[in-house]
Parts: sequence; structure tokens; C-alpha cells
Amino acid sequence: MPQAISGRVAGLAGGRAALSLERVAINIDDARIPDNKGRQPIDLPIVAGGPAAYFATLPIKAAAAALREAGLPAVVSNSAGTFVCNHLFYGLMHLAATRRLDLRGGFLHVPYLPSQAARQDGAPSMALEDIVRGIEIVLTVAASRRGDIAAPEGVIS
Repeated sequence: MPQAISGRVAGLAGGRAALSLERVAINIDDARIPDNKGRQPIDLPIVAGGPAAYFATLPIKAAAAALREAGLPAVVSNSAGTFVCNHLFYGLMHLAATRRLDLRGGFLHVPYLPSQAARQDGAPSMALEDIVRGIEIVLTVAASRRGDIAAPEGVIS
């Protein structure tokens, strides 16, 4: 279940093996399955008339490099998808933009916990301690630098 972390949001991405720092939130809800409340929007804008997309304002490449330096698998992802996680990421960035809030925001997808992966036929997982350590590293990098690094990064997950 996604949670807001003072301007940053984290959510579960079962099937991913790495901590995934999302680069882009798009203005579309298109759910292949219902959410926890049974809603299943198809091809609907998150904000009618809103911008097509927002970019994370966190130093995501620097954070990915710091995560890997700490021995944690990490990638910069170019798609937060079109489900609940993207919806929250877009909503956060739209709120910051329209209210002119001086906050930096982004979204971090985390892998299954081992207990969850065991029920998913061998899906990748990560220990809770490593996920927590990863979130702490991302927060530390975000607090210590404004700009990002120039590095080749990016996957479509």
C-alpha cells in the first residue's frame, strides 16, 4: 500500500527485483485490475485539463547511484505505470505545482517482501531491512543535494 513520506511516496511493485526511482508521473488512470476499493478506471485523466506529465524533482540518478554503492539493487524507471502508484505520484506533483509548494517529490517502487514473494511463484523480493535502508538512503541523498548527477540511467518497468 503506497504511503506519503513528506513529499516522497513509496509503493509496492511486485515482480521488480530492484528499488525503482520513478522519473515520470503521467496524467492517466488505466487499471487492468480493480484497486482495493474495487474501482477500475479506464483511460481517465487523473486531473482533467492537467499537464500530460510531471517529472520527479528529487535527485533520482544520484539516489540510484548511492543505493547501488550501498549494495542495494536500484534503477531509474521511466514509467510509474497507470495504476494507483502513478496516480499518487501525479497527484503529489500536481499539488506541489498548483499550490506552488517548495517541496521536492518523487516515487520509489519497492520489491515484494520475501513472505509475499513466496506466495508469488518465485517473484523477486527484498528484505524489509534493506527496503528501509534504501528509503533512508534516498532521503539522505535528497536532503544533501539539490541537483542530480549526469549519468546514463533509465528503464521502462
